[in-house]
Amino acid sequence: MTASVFSAEHLLFTPAVAHSDAIPVVFAFPNEYTVGITSLGYQVIWAMLAQRSDLTVGRLFTDTTDGLPANPELMGFSVSWELDYINILNLLEQQHIPIRSCDRTQAHPLIFGGGPVLTANPEPFADFFDIVLLGDGEDLIPTFIDTYQSVRTANRQEQLRALAQVPGIYIPSLYQPVYETSTGPISRVEPVSGVPAMVKKQTYRGNVLLASTVVTEKAAWENIFMVEVVRSCPEMCRFCLASYLTLPFRTASLDESLIPAIERGLQVTKRLGLLGASVTQHPGFEELLDYINQPAYDDVRLSIASVRTNTVNEKLAKTLVNHGTKSITIAVESGSEQVRQTINKKLDTADIEKAVVNAKTGGLSSVKLYGMAGIPGETETDLEATAAMMLQLKKAAKGLRLTLGCSTFVPKAHTPFQWYGVNPKAEKRLKLLQKRLRSQGIDFRPESYSWSVIQTLISRGDRRISQLLELTRHYGDSLGSYRRAFKELKGKLPPLDFYVHTDWPTDQPLPWDHLEGPLPKTTLIKHLQEAETHMDEPRLTLA
Repeated sequence: MTASVFSAEHLLFTPAVAHSDAIPVVFAFPNEYTVGITSLGYQVIWAMLAQRSDLTVGRLFTDTTDGLPANPELMGFSVSWELDYINILNLLEQQHIPIRSCDRTQAHPLIFGGGPVLTANPEPFADFFDIVLLGDGEDLIPTFIDTYQSVRTANRQEQLRALAQVPGIYIPSLYQPVYETSTGPISRVEPVSGVPAMVKKQTYRGNVLLASTVVTEKAAWENIFMVEVVRSCPEMCRFCLASYLTLPFRTASLDESLIPAIERGLQVTKRLGLLGASVTQHPGFEELLDYINQPAYDDVRLSIASVRTNTVNEKLAKTLVNHGTKSITIAVESGSEQVRQTINKKLDTADIEKAVVNAKTGGLSSVKLYGMAGIPGETETDLEATAAMMLQLKKAAKGLRLTLGCSTFVPKAHTPFQWYGVNPKAEKRLKLLQKRLRSQGIDFRPESYSWSVIQTLISRGDRRISQLLELTRHYGDSLGSYRRAFKELKGKLPPLDFYVHTDWPTDQPLPWDHLEGPLPKTTLIKHLQEAETHMDEPRLTLA
């Protein structure tokens, strides 16, 4: 890829002129440019770094580079998808940097990483990073760079020890996991002397949220300007990382954040994206719609992230239609009332039907619903309820194109369902739904069950998994490759089933117990106990 990809960028910030003693930094996204530049988190952190005169910043993607400095002192990765670890290792090798932190010397840059994957559970990747930034970048990045600046001339070990004192900065090499046996659960994680026993995730609490710092036709979402409307989600579905990991629920100020950002972005593009886990629950959302609906913005194309089902009204549907959108996405998880109570999804089937009818009345031509199979406590009867609900929706909104995208439940760190394994019956249940729905003309799109298994392995993994990840990189990213690697490492780590399918007792130490999430473990257990009151057959042994 040539430099033309960068010449197509409209920057919405002014990069600083680096001074002569600036720190050389590489900021990487472990995927192609079109994917990386579409990541709002990557855009914003890059702009934060590029606006500092004490840094010289180059960008690195798997298919192109932009202004890489010689002899970088820091090299960072924004990680938003688990399987991108393969590209991280490839890019390190490409830059002649040892993959494992223990093999690096003073001659190599310090490798840092952040983003949702690493904040949730960095342990499977811990051996590859010198530094992991846990939480929101708004406050963390400036503190990280300022602290590094103060120890820039020190040796590598002194630098890492100084950085370990900063809340939210995790130095994996200074924390040693201890296991019950080589193939058993983790027993504890021991910090070296002088570093905090618990690393606290950092949470930005301001009301000015993220907005695009660059707009380009080369992005996967061509020429889109993105604004973050809300962060986290007030619903707190018990499986949901996007809700629990990013608590508390925060909303962008309409006057200080959203409207000024939108006005800035629409000077360079006519495509607007509203981002957030629950965009329509912003308290000023109706006012925001009125603002977008003014005649001056008639030619603006509007995209919106997944919305809360019972907030889908005709006004929202008409606004989307008037601004070039024909479809809307809602997460319902299940057609079973009991399952929705188990996961804390505060929805009645009547709410879902009303949303679909409102979407059709407002002029939308299709609705995509997100569901899930293998949710803890789910039975085949609950799957039948999902199929019945979809048929009911088809009847209620004739002519509307309905799609059900369905994934397998994947346990995530720092959520109440982190102790549950993947239900081995989930794959058959996806096939059952497919059989029931496709014969009735409903577009059913199941996600890969094998990918759910790999995702669970990484989301619940401990540091022993790093050996496995190195092996599978050379075998390919299929489930068969992971099984082959487990066979090769037999006796050095627990079997695949331990990480993926086993329900863990709540008194068993977790690989991420030394990394503080937004809610204490005792609170998560209370949320879990509440969930189990709605299950016919709870699977867990609660401590």
